[in-house]
Amino acid sequence: MNAVLQPIVDSPLLDDYISRLVRLRDNEQLRRARFVDDAPADRKVEFINGSEIVHSPVSLAHNNILTRLSMLLSAHVRRHGLGSVGLEKLMVSLTRNDYEPDLCFFSSERAAGFAPDQRRFPAPDFIVEILSHSTEDRDRGVKFVDYAAHRVGEYWIVDPDDETVEKYTAIDGEYRLALKLHDGSVTCDAVAGFTIPVRAIFADAENLAALSALLTP
Repeated sequence: MNAVLQPIVDSPLLDDYISRLVRLRDNEQLRRARFVDDAPADRKVEFINGSEIVHSPVSLAHNNILTRLSMLLSAHVRRHGLGSVGLEKLMVSLTRNDYEPDLCFFSSERAAGFAPDQRRFPAPDFIVEILSHSTEDRDRGVKFVDYAAHRVGEYWIVDPDDETVEKYTAIDGEYRLALKLHDGSVTCDAVAGFTIPVRAIFADAENLAALSALLTP
């Protein structure tokens, strides 16, 4: 039994606690439904543990990193017919929360049933989050736990300040750090054959060279 739950399970007030939790959950789900219906198309918003999170505009560094990495991933996935790539306005809906990851990948098997007008999506195979001062606690906290619990097999955290990539792989429902790199090459195990230079994420010249290599027969 989870150490957090054990005192509740052992309490004579167990039924009362359960009733309160059910009411809290039901109220939260009503607010979540309204959030999904009203979520704006022009702003990045997420519903996390009952709260609506409206994100500030991203920095230029964040934007450039996302552009470089999404170009590389999309080129590789499209060329080899591996599945579908989602950018930061695509909503991933898990058991309790709705996220808009910076970048994600769905294998062909997961993406097979997607519809053109679909607005909410299941857990992907791979997620990338680019850190900022306002998002780091969530990227390393609730998202870190939630993505792993929902079998997102691989999670990269990209740090624009240190220019590093942290690669986490899911083992028994929890993430383990596989590597942290400033240079060299990084391989995404969730996307077959996808290996890129780390510097291609942070520098234009290296990015263009890596993109050319991915597209060369």
